[in-house]
Amino acid sequence: MSRPVSVAVPRKGRPLEAALERIAAVAGDDAAALADDVSSTLRYEKAVTKGRNRDERDVYDRLAEYSDAAGRGPEYTLMRDDREGHPRRVVFDSALVAVDDRDVLLVGREEPFRALRTHEFALGFDSADLVLEEVVGIEREGLSDLSDVNARIDPRDTDVRVATGLGDTVRHTLMATPETLPAGVDLDRSFVADYEGPLCISPRYERLVEAVLGTDALDGVEFVYPDPGQEEEAAIAETGLGVYLTVTGGTAREHGLVLGEDLFPSETVLMENEAEATRATRSLEIALAEGVDTALAPE
Repeated sequence: MSRPVSVAVPRKGRPLEAALERIAAVAGDDAAALADDVSSTLRYEKAVTKGRNRDERDVYDRLAEYSDAAGRGPEYTLMRDDREGHPRRVVFDSALVAVDDRDVLLVGREEPFRALRTHEFALGFDSADLVLEEVVGIEREGLSDLSDVNARIDPRDTDVRVATGLGDTVRHTLMATPETLPAGVDLDRSFVADYEGPLCISPRYERLVEAVLGTDALDGVEFVYPDPGQEEEAAIAETGLGVYLTVTGGTAREHGLVLGEDLFPSETVLMENEAEATRATRSLEIALAEGVDTALAPE
């Protein structure tokens, strides 16, 4: 049997679920069962870690019960959570799944994008946000789609490119108080370009916002940040204008905010390290990218 194709995936959260669902869409029933098993297990363990569920079993007993005796996985491991006290949390480790009669080894990584950058893998899934935060060049004009993203990656910096998004879209969206937004004016990039004053963002997204809006639009804008423990939408309501993630906008509206332009989709993406690509990885990439309904589609 040919050697499995290794693919880096996140260890937990929405990007892992999106990656598993995409693989299931291509690979069929066994992969769909794997996706359901992993997602339900990790959601349960997240609830245990947060104290919403109680489980009298020792965590190592749970790990043994979750593991697949047949040897194809899924397998799980323990990581320290970033909550107070750093409790141990069960996360995804690995699994084998067949795609087009070839075994694919899904390998959990805390930061799949960085694993591709260091040439550990040819293929991997991670959040598009990380690409913008780490390797996309910041220019005068902003960006909004995949073709811009790949065009702004310096080939001297990394061999990783985005192949496609997966359609699990949460959006970085402009938000403002009615007092900040004059009557009849659209809350969009042009508004930011004419605006001078504070713009509230999460500190981790500073470089992303700079890349998405561009330096011209941000001339005269001062970034400010939520206080520790403060909800981002509440901080934006205090500031008057900001950028944050939203799905339906419900939390923003609860704080009296007006929703404006969706600036960029925070989507899980399939990535390729072009220097590590082989015939097998290219074939798998084509299969995984075909027919995806995504806001991040290559031209």
